[in-house]
Amino acid sequence: MRLNLVLLPRDATAESFAGRAVVVFDVLRATTTMTAALAAGVSEIRIFGDTESARQAAAAVGDPKPMLCGEAQCLPPAGFDLGNSPGALNRAAHEGKTLFMSTSNGTRAIIAARGAQLLLAGALVNASAVARALVESGLDVTLLCAGTNGEIAMEDVIGAGAVADAAKQLREVDLESDAARMAVRLFRGAKNDLRSALAEGAGGQNVIAAKLEADIDFAARLNVLEVVGRVHDAPLRLIRYSA
Repeated sequence: MRLNLVLLPRDATAESFAGRAVVVFDVLRATTTMTAALAAGVSEIRIFGDTESARQAAAAVGDPKPMLCGEAQCLPPAGFDLGNSPGALNRAAHEGKTLFMSTSNGTRAIIAARGAQLLLAGALVNASAVARALVESGLDVTLLCAGTNGEIAMEDVIGAGAVADAAKQLREVDLESDAARMAVRLFRGAKNDLRSALAEGAGGQNVIAAKLEADIDFAARLNVLEVVGRVHDAPLRLIRYSA
């Protein structure tokens, strides 16, 4: 298996995605929230690049109405049912629901990678499960970090490193770039205190400023969920992955 890492969506090329398995990371918080939603029994998550597109699409749907989920500058947009907090999802309230989701970074990164042969949502909470799905696919891999407001996000690189490290324990992996090698080293260095590492970065500081520290606590838990979300196109939606 050949594995590469792209630090920001703008750095990707068509070759980054074509014929490859791609995993998108927005550890704080979109891909963590997506994973938590699927674990809570959400049936599917429709992906949108901005809040207004999500609102308009939801308004056009008859009963049962989808739930609007996401954030703008860390906080739930006006009229949204849910923010971007993974701990807010629970089976009692959300099993069987459809979410229409838009976030500042994560959903846009998924849209950027929609040309991948296999497109997954990755986080620390499901790193080992994602690694197993990649090995099962037999494809070469690109790990795509969403970043924060156009800048590299340390927590996304750590999440990508966690998946790469888990994959290396399952089979021989050829790391194609120094970015991939750095991600593995960064994860290994942070592994014993992931919460502090996530809180230290700019994304973590934004979450703390929004008084959402519990989201960091949730996102920093390694391998607590076995669910992997797979993106399908037309319409662009995330559902539970099955090999």
